[in-house]
Amino acid sequence: MRLSRRSLLATTTAALAATAATPAAARDGAEGIPGSGRAAPASGRRGLRTGFEQLAADGYAALDGERVGVVTNPTGVTRDVRHIVDVMHADDRVDLTAVFGPEHGFRGTAQAGGSEGRHDDPATGLPVYDTYLKSGRPLADVFTASGVDTIVFDIQDVGARFYTYIWTLYDCMEAARLADKRFVVLDRPNPVSGRAALGPVLHPEFATFVGRQPIAQAHGMTVAELARLFNAEFLTEPVRLETVRMAGWRRSDFHDASGLPWVPPSPNMPTPETALVYAGTCLFEGTNLSEGRGTTRPFELLGAEGIDGRWAAEANGLGLAGVRLREAYFAPTFSKFQGRTVGGVQLHVHDREAFDPVRTGVGLLVSAKRAWSGFAWRPDHWIDKLTGSERVRTMIDAGADTDEVVAGWREELAAFRRTRREYLLYR
Repeated sequence: MRLSRRSLLATTTAALAATAATPAAARDGAEGIPGSGRAAPASGRRGLRTGFEQLAADGYAALDGERVGVVTNPTGVTRDVRHIVDVMHADDRVDLTAVFGPEHGFRGTAQAGGSEGRHDDPATGLPVYDTYLKSGRPLADVFTASGVDTIVFDIQDVGARFYTYIWTLYDCMEAARLADKRFVVLDRPNPVSGRAALGPVLHPEFATFVGRQPIAQAHGMTVAELARLFNAEFLTEPVRLETVRMAGWRRSDFHDASGLPWVPPSPNMPTPETALVYAGTCLFEGTNLSEGRGTTRPFELLGAEGIDGRWAAEANGLGLAGVRLREAYFAPTFSKFQGRTVGGVQLHVHDREAFDPVRTGVGLLVSAKRAWSGFAWRPDHWIDKLTGSERVRTMIDAGADTDEVVAGWREELAAFRRTRREYLLYR
């Protein structure tokens, strides 16, 4: 029998450094109102500590006597850029026995759609197991074969439903449940803030690895908050979950408030500015336009052969909040249009608090279709997997404008926001 949501919240969340932790969120701030967040200080907020920093400050008490495996990638670093695997491996208080690598790999050497495979880590000698494209019983068997008692998750997310690390989290939680393992999530900031959930909610029939469960396209949550949501709402049965909260993080914070280094969580997420636009411009993966892969500004540069300045003019005419579109030309070194010069736009976000990435992404799709006769969706309708249903595609094809498309998801987004509110940990 499933535990009640009240019981889950009472028993699965551990605040391991209570004196430093921020209070649990009793409200969702100015949910859904762009511009409501406070500007973040460029130097970072003094006193912010990640989940790992909280865990270490507590002497790793939560891992005492346990054989530990860590699900992580290059983003699992301390603020002095040491990797947490190296730190824990060198500490006698932790019995670290395995590492589990997601898409792109533990050390991050693989491109999109790839992993590093099973190997021994050259730096520590620890066995590294590959989790990519594994779920359910096969992934549970990997956890069992590793011999660990507790699985620790520490990966930097970027706040978008189709960024696959949150589904690595989900799959690992489900597999840990099947393997009867304890699961500990070390929290990190959402780099694009946690002010609001935005965009369409996934329809279950469109579930893939870029969206396993019905959450909003820009979820506005941290990984620990998502873990709480997954455990109570979506897992077949709850896993033995503990979350180690941050201290000093606020929902209005962008990445630069944290004072943490930015380590690209994947090869095409080079900067926090990339993350800021990604929840909207990744939709261009579902079209015949380049989404900027193969440039130094992926997801900020968009274009195709045959596009000229009319697209930038059309897009700027939409009055999209917080962003200006510049006519741009570029030649990708790989991916779509490799080695060919294309025309398009570059996004310049001048007011990140007013900027709505999902609305902007839709506006750019609408304006691209109007300005360029060669616009087309990918034949496999990948756009439907990214947006979570066929609605965005079919409405744009029928001539809907940006406001009409956005209005189409209003009710489902409101329902998700109500559910989301119950699992938030920070104000």
